[in-house]
Amino acid sequence: MAMAAGSAQGGRRRRRVRRGGAMNEINMTPFIDVMLVLLIIFMVAAPLMTTGVPLDLPQTKAAQLNVDSKPVMLSVKANGQVYLAEDPLADEAIVGKLAEVSKNGFDERIFVRADKAVEYGRVATVMSLVSSSGYKRVALVTEPEKR
Repeated sequence: MAMAAGSAQGGRRRRRVRRGGAMNEINMTPFIDVMLVLLIIFMVAAPLMTTGVPLDLPQTKAAQLNVDSKPVMLSVKANGQVYLAEDPLADEAIVGKLAEVSKNGFDERIFVRADKAVEYGRVATVMSLVSSSGYKRVALVTEPEKR
């Protein structure tokens, strides 16, 4: 009779689930999600970690300069002499003159114009003087390519 009662349930026996035992499978989905997020973060952050002088590189189709305000323009002639507008400056006087001329403080955009014959190191020196003094918006001025 005991046999008949057991077979009346369809012959199925319940398996007893063992709790607290060792799990032999690892769920990889959360691990992969975390790795993908970290990969994206590093891909976005890597270009921002480059060292050097911060520049606003010229665009191919540049917009016209704001006519209302006259930009602060530093010029470097072929012999390496630096000018603010048309006044010659020594390297030590660049920061002081920029502080006098700039209306917006360190948020003022500084344009650096350099002759084609000037050494790259000289232009980098002038730009580093300007950026190390606190000005964050330093741009190089170029002429559009003639076709």
